[in-house]
Amino acid sequence: MEFSKDELREAKRQIDSTLHKLREVVRTFESKENREKYRSQITLAKRRIKAFEIAGYLIERELAK
Repeated sequence: MEFSKDELREAKRQIDSTLHKLREVVRTFESKENREKYRSQITLAKRRIKAFEIAGYLIERELAK
């Protein structure tokens, strides 16, 4: 599947925005008093962060071609 440079740049922008929000979610949950209660949400958010970091890296690599 082929994507234009503009589509890739917009996708990267959206990924960066989502990453920022997910990192804030993790910070918020980790700062709660009863952190153990939010462990599954923290784990899920961290997994999503990793997935979006990989996607962002791949988009950057594609844009550099």
